[in-house]
Amino acid sequence: QVQLVESGGGLVQAGGSLRLSCVVSGSNFVINDMAWYRQASGKPREFVASISKSGSTNYLDSMKGRFTISRDNDKNTEDLKMNSLKPEDTAVYYCNAELVDKSWGAWSDHWGQGTQVTVSS
Repeated sequence: QVQLVESGGGLVQAGGSLRLSCVVSGSNFVINDMAWYRQASGKPREFVASISKSGSTNYLDSMKGRFTISRDNDKNTEDLKMNSLKPEDTAVYYCNAELVDKSWGAWSDHWGQGTQVTVSS
């Protein structure tokens, strides 16, 4: 049973920083791409950042220079360091991972339960 668990959300003032973490637990899989998405109240879920197994990163333009995604392939974790936070960054942030089953080679997409980030003005 694969499970993704996020941590690190909370309340922060505008201009502050937070670090989100996600750990992928389970067995018999390889993690390909990992990503962070977010969903503000009343809005669709949107892409924030992604990182490949080799470490290549992509960001939504509005996050470039403020957010940094990283991962530890040995620990099956990914982090999102968020600096210069703005009230419009308030959302539930979700961890995402693309897994490949070692036995069958099947690909599957997995999500965490989300962690709330609230930025006050």
